[in-house]
Amino acid sequence: MNEIRTLMEEFWVSRDGDREKYYRVKREVPKFQKFVREQLGWKLIHTENLIKLEKIPAHAESFMGIQEFSEIRDYCILCVVLMFLEDKEEQERFLLSELIDYVETALKGYLPIDWTSFTQRKSLVRVLQYLERLRILRVHEGNSEAFGQESGREVLYENTGYSRYFAVSFGRDISDCESWQDFEKAEFEEFSEDRGTRRINRVYRQLAVCPALYWENSDDPDAYYLKNQRQWVGKYLGENLGGRLDIHKNAAFWMLEDSEVFGTVHPRDAMLPEAVLLICARLQEMIREGGLVQGEDGCLRMGREEFYRLILDLRIRWKSAWSKEFREMDEERLLERMLQYMKNWMMLREEADQVVLLPAVGKMKGYYPKDFTGGDKE
Repeated sequence: MNEIRTLMEEFWVSRDGDREKYYRVKREVPKFQKFVREQLGWKLIHTENLIKLEKIPAHAESFMGIQEFSEIRDYCILCVVLMFLEDKEEQERFLLSELIDYVETALKGYLPIDWTSFTQRKSLVRVLQYLERLRILRVHEGNSEAFGQESGREVLYENTGYSRYFAVSFGRDISDCESWQDFEKAEFEEFSEDRGTRRINRVYRQLAVCPALYWENSDDPDAYYLKNQRQWVGKYLGENLGGRLDIHKNAAFWMLEDSEVFGTVHPRDAMLPEAVLLICARLQEMIREGGLVQGEDGCLRMGREEFYRLILDLRIRWKSAWSKEFREMDEERLLERMLQYMKNWMMLREEADQVVLLPAVGKMKGYYPKDFTGGDKE
């Protein structure tokens, strides 16, 4: 079970990166290969040098980007660097200056490139360091970070050959795709989206890689399948990933015990998730008090300013329990951090002047000890 969790948590496992882990996962592949193929519908790439689980989600979510990247330019440069490596032999070496010229030429007409700009150099550095971490690039001389400080710095790289396994093979022409929705359609175009194998894959993928699976009404085909097959869904997920399946009126969650968790976890021992647990507790109190009413879709709706005030009032009340960073953080930044965290964990979405609070806010809550007064201490 730990081996499939390893593949879920890591982009891939390479033999030169961790030889012991590579062979441990390799030995266990037969135990979960059928689950990966039939329930998740994912491709398992297995070569003499690496093992990769192609974790294509059921739906694209905002939290699914590359965590090291901070702007669209990073992704554009990444695509061009991968194109550059396509023409390189395995173990072939090249200079950073050669790569820079290629990136500039390839992006001309699409994205302005100016390597005298510190911001643009840092964008390239983020890409290079990401590829180094994945062992797609190996540095022989120099340091990628140095290019961020001065444009004239040179670095000697080696192409490991892993880049050929980075991108997903769609099995069709994707040149007409103009949005992420088009790519989702491409994944299911040969099948009816509401029947058969792809529906099964969609349900398992959503539960395996996302905080929640939501539906608006009982006619939703994914919800219908899940409710009718809950015993088998729970069994297959439990046997392979651990945890339990919780199904509610408009939502389903795959819940892991502390000993079973992998990847990014909520809640964890940090100030931001701690504050979010307080927000969830207050929202649940407001429901019991009649101050908030759930809609037929299981969601709560609050005015944006009302929700902002709830967060700021909680900070005032529990100020002495919060870290110095969050006590002193300006209001705009605090609200931004809270909302982004809750969006990433599929607890809310924003609509015009409203905040829509999703069923996940009712799943967990947190309190400080009853004898803790808070608010008036420093």
